[in-house]
Amino acid sequence: MKESLPGLGARSRRPVKLSRSEMITTRLPDGEAYPLILEPRVEGLELVQWARENRAYLEEELTRVGGLMLRGFRMEGVDGFADFVRVTSGAPLAYTERSSPREVVKDQVYTSTSHPSDQEIFPHTEQSYNLTFPQKIYFHCVTPPAERGATPIACTRRILRELPREVVERFLAHGYRYVRNFGEGLGLSWQEAFQTKDRAEVERYCTENQIEFQWLGQDRLRTSQKRRCVARHPISGELAWFNHATFFHVSTLEAELVAHLRALYGEEDMPNNTFYGDGSPIEPEVLELLRAAYRRARVSVPWRKGDVMLLDNMLMAHGREPFKGERLVVVAMADPRRWADVAFDGPLPALAG
Repeated sequence: MKESLPGLGARSRRPVKLSRSEMITTRLPDGEAYPLILEPRVEGLELVQWARENRAYLEEELTRVGGLMLRGFRMEGVDGFADFVRVTSGAPLAYTERSSPREVVKDQVYTSTSHPSDQEIFPHTEQSYNLTFPQKIYFHCVTPPAERGATPIACTRRILRELPREVVERFLAHGYRYVRNFGEGLGLSWQEAFQTKDRAEVERYCTENQIEFQWLGQDRLRTSQKRRCVARHPISGELAWFNHATFFHVSTLEAELVAHLRALYGEEDMPNNTFYGDGSPIEPEVLELLRAAYRRARVSVPWRKGDVMLLDNMLMAHGREPFKGERLVVVAMADPRRWADVAFDGPLPALAG
């Protein structure tokens, strides 16, 4: 039997604590300022555990950049994705006052919209028309498409900076008005949008959320809500162009669909449309300025299987490229924030004009 020399016997192994820079690398897409792409240096690094230990770092970088892409980590599918949401933000939120069809996958994780695959979804900030909206929105790529199908993002701070000052001041003075019509066979039914078949429940929700409503028949409903356009970020204090004035305007849709809708409906009868807050039309040239600002700010990173993208919903709009092949990207929302706590009504500082 061999004996151990003094001081050279079996030693207990102590876990080695690696620094963050030894565990992950960070980079930006070529020539772009966002999203920040985080990738593990350590093979098999488990995302949920790493995120739990680095939540403050993720929050800091999210506020600084506006969007994070976590790529190459180990994660247990949709269950792991839901756990990632919980450890970085708390419980995922329910999808209320819906504007697009989605299905629940599990635990308030939803499929992304079923909008036709050959059409673009214009960049927008999630539920900015709600009085309470999600501060964060999460995406997880379960199945990447064969072609295109990225989720482009666009910095709302940059959009605000690049808009003409007189345009921003006009929206600050008047806000915008979002008008929806339910029950004509296009868009969601009111039952799906409000997740109820009870008209009294719809009326209660509208009253509590400063939404005007008018029943035009048993299954026809018109709602109208005046909302603000500029918000102040609760952490950084920066101003952001945070609204659906561009996204929900009928002219932002595909040209053929716009022509079809205008042949059928007046401007106030469209399934979705926007106006200035006083009800007057938004000029076509203003809408072109708005769309151009979103497009200039847009950045696309192609999806890879297993990717997770985390956006600050106030600082980063998101959309969807057209695509071919199967595509499954699931979505979760978290960290509720009230418009009453972030609304900005002016005066506009010089840097935003």
